[in-house]
Amino acid sequence: LTGLFLDSIGSQIGHIPFDYKKMKWSKKGSLNYLLFPVETEKLPDLVAPGEIIGKIIPSAAKLTGIKEGTPVIACGSDKGCETIGMGIIDTSKASLSFGTTATVQTTSKNYFEAIKFMPPYPAVIPGYYNPEVEIFRGYWMITWFKNEFGYKEKIEAEKNGVIPEIELNKLLKQVPPGSMGLMLHPSWGPGLKHPEAKGAIIGFGGVHKRAHVYRAVIEGLAYALLEGMHSIEKASKTKISEAGVSGGASRSDEICQISADIFNLPLYRGVTHETSALGAAIVSAVGLKVYKDFNSAIKNMVKVGKTFYPNEENTFLYNELYKRVYRKMYKSLKPLYKDIRDIVGYPEKI
Repeated sequence: LTGLFLDSIGSQIGHIPFDYKKMKWSKKGSLNYLLFPVETEKLPDLVAPGEIIGKIIPSAAKLTGIKEGTPVIACGSDKGCETIGMGIIDTSKASLSFGTTATVQTTSKNYFEAIKFMPPYPAVIPGYYNPEVEIFRGYWMITWFKNEFGYKEKIEAEKNGVIPEIELNKLLKQVPPGSMGLMLHPSWGPGLKHPEAKGAIIGFGGVHKRAHVYRAVIEGLAYALLEGMHSIEKASKTKISEAGVSGGASRSDEICQISADIFNLPLYRGVTHETSALGAAIVSAVGLKVYKDFNSAIKNMVKVGKTFYPNEENTFLYNELYKRVYRKMYKSLKPLYKDIRDIVGYPEKI
């Protein structure tokens, strides 16, 4: 776009020779460089988020249709942008991303690892970090359920002129909190903390139907995010008092209310669920001096649409299931996961 070999510090997301604590390329001889020995000339110079990298050059303008001379501003990762798009600027709040990969993230001036050896990525606010816990298959599980078990909802959605997820929301209303004891551990894609884990659903009885399974999916994802939030609180030594939610599944009032009940926190949703785009716009507004700093931009650009408050009775039930069942599922099933992998060869050993 600019003809310059530059990139944003906030875009350095991944296992490359980057020193996440110092927010610069690792020096030769460091462990990170030895693990990822990318030649120096292949690494772009880095600039802080909000800085103007350059301007659209003629060849880029011709290919993209973007006006020549338009400033190109250093930004950051999708989740980092989501977090400031929800107004999360310190560790007193959490950003919940109900996307394909579900995440719980916060913003911190201090470096800390919510999961050991998993560094916090650079935030789009210069000098800050985004400690994060991911559920890799996350709300992709809604698509999985829809494709494998939601044929009826697909037909109804087509008839009513809505998306299938609207019809799936009706299933959540048919089942009481706790899904009549059906509990799901959402490790359809193993994570860093649980490398050998597999997904699990326990507690089946003759009473359970498709609706119970779907609600168990939504509750299981919320339990996993709650466990991630507790990891962040423990590492940051800060209690989180409220959470902002964004991403595709956040458009469902039912999913948001279930999550508020499980988290036992006020959960607010922005006017737009596309907070990653909003966060990028905030960075651009700061870079173009529309606002003097990130705090001013966030104050003026982030708008809360609806807040979901926990239901005390539901929260008590969920807390009991979380502490006495969910937290023990992985440890109890771990030996069986290993045996399954040894016998059938899935998932493949790394």
